[in-house]
Amino acid sequence: MAHDNCLRYVQEEERCEREQLATEWKAQQEKIKNEDIVITYSYWDGSGHRRTTTMKKGDSIYKFLQKCLETLRKDFNELRVASVDNLMYVKEDLIIPQHHTFYDFIVTKARGKSGPLFSFDVYDDVRLVNDAHIEKDESHAGKVVLRSWYERNKHIFPASRWEPYDPEKSYDKYTVSDKSNS
Repeated sequence: MAHDNCLRYVQEEERCEREQLATEWKAQQEKIKNEDIVITYSYWDGSGHRRTTTMKKGDSIYKFLQKCLETLRKDFNELRVASVDNLMYVKEDLIIPQHHTFYDFIVTKARGKSGPLFSFDVYDDVRLVNDAHIEKDESHAGKVVLRSWYERNKHIFPASRWEPYDPEKSYDKYTVSDKSNS
C-alpha cells in the first residue's frame, strides 16, 4: 500500500513537471512569434520592385500580403482594385499558401528549391555568386505576384519554375533546369 502511494506521488510530480515545462515552452514560442522580422520582397510584374516591411514572426502570409498591398497600391495602378486573394507570395521558387506563418518556416528551418524559406534577409543572387550545389543559407527576396500575372506567364521563366509548397516534400537538391526539361 505504501509503495502504491509512493508511486502515485512520483507520477503526480512528473505530471506537474511536464505541465510546467509545456507552459514554459508555449510562453517561449509566443515570445518568438511576437518578435519583429524584416522581410525583403519584390513586387513582381515581370521585373522586380524591391521593398522591405516589418512583420511579427507569428504573422501569416495573408497578413503580410495585406501590408504589401497597402504599401504597393500607391505605386502600381493594377493593384488599386486588387484584393489579398488576388496575390501570391513566392519564396525560393515555391508558392507559399497564405495560411502559413513566418514562424512555421523559421521553427522548422524549411527549405525551398533554391534556398531557405526561413531566412528573410537577402543577399545577391546566390546562383550567380556561389556554386548552387553548396548554397545553404543565403536567401532570395520573396516575390509578391498578382495571380493573374502568374496565370498569363507560368510557361515563362521564372514563373515556370514555381510550384505550390508541399511541407512533406524535400527541396534539398537545387536544380537549374526547368521541370519540363528533366
